[in-house]
Amino acid sequence: MSTPTSSTNPLLRAWYDKETRSVIVQIIAAALIISFFAYIINNAVVNLSNIGKDINFGFLWDNASYDINQHLIEYSSTSSHFRAMIVGLINTLLVAVAGIVLATILGFLLGVMRLSNNWLTQKIAYVYIEYIRNVPVLLHILLLHGLIVSSLPRPKGSYNFGDTFFLNNRGFQMPSPDFQSLFLIVGAFIVGGITFAWWFSRHAQKVQDETGKAYPVAIINIAAIVLLPLAVYFVLGSPIEWDVPALKGFNFKGGMVVRPEFIALWLALSFYTAAFIGEIVRAGIVAIDHGQTEAAQALGISNSRVLKLVVIPQALRVIIPPLTSQYLNLAKNSSLALAIGYMDIVATIGGISLNQTGREMECMLIVMAIYLAISLIISSGMNWYNNRMQLVER
Repeated sequence: MSTPTSSTNPLLRAWYDKETRSVIVQIIAAALIISFFAYIINNAVVNLSNIGKDINFGFLWDNASYDINQHLIEYSSTSSHFRAMIVGLINTLLVAVAGIVLATILGFLLGVMRLSNNWLTQKIAYVYIEYIRNVPVLLHILLLHGLIVSSLPRPKGSYNFGDTFFLNNRGFQMPSPDFQSLFLIVGAFIVGGITFAWWFSRHAQKVQDETGKAYPVAIINIAAIVLLPLAVYFVLGSPIEWDVPALKGFNFKGGMVVRPEFIALWLALSFYTAAFIGEIVRAGIVAIDHGQTEAAQALGISNSRVLKLVVIPQALRVIIPPLTSQYLNLAKNSSLALAIGYMDIVATIGGISLNQTGREMECMLIVMAIYLAISLIISSGMNWYNNRMQLVER
């Protein structure tokens, strides 16, 4: 029974209503959080102002005055800090994307090996996973970097592969391409082949669902994406010139080089993350009802096709959510590149540029914003894929 006060006072009526009270509590909590961060930001701005500093990003256009040993775009010591930031961002994205690809492949192999009926295969995967997961990733990075630098020969004693590729303790030298104008035609065929392969895959799946007829999708797609552009490439007279590296003095000149820092960081992050992905894949496969496998085998389907067509598609619904976390961890763990001198976003704008300019607040805000953006992009992509893989109720 309501009291006269509660029945006439609108504030009390709103408070006693469960849904309204929930909204009020959320508004109050949000206001407190915003006020807390506003206080911190204002306090930082005031303190910086008291020592003669203000928040200013104009330093980004000053000369960086330092070199970066690996850059995929044009860069020199006379370039701006902004250019250095872009180079560091590209290096971060390069190791993150390459690491995710390799870690996914190795992780799925390890997950399947953990469930193998072969005792040796199962134990090899088990020992690998337990060893890798229980050693800090930074130690893996330092170990691999040390092994690569100390075990490979110096440039004069490089491993020579056809006088074209060279491997030594300064990296993996290879020819760099110089694309001619006619290569645009080849590029158009590549884009067209990818578009056709995407459309044909969807069309073939639709035909198979409706009629049961299966097209050789893989062969046709390979022909569209690889063979046809390759044929056009040779018909046009190979419109690419190659700059082959050559030993001059104590090092190689020309071509392009994959630095040992990148190789060590890429492999260490991939091997480390693959161990976790392997356990995720194993758990996802185990979660599938064994009756699904028995039903497929009863139809005479081979074990490999049962795994590909029955088990993995269902296991992905269990695998994808924790897999997203591992992708995020790999991208953020790439910040450990500073330990071996790989010039990522932390080493450039968050390291040398910060020390040169004294703009610690601005540099850290940029680094945090970049990692936040990378994490949100990965999360959005994986959430979209997860929604695509979910069961759709009819």
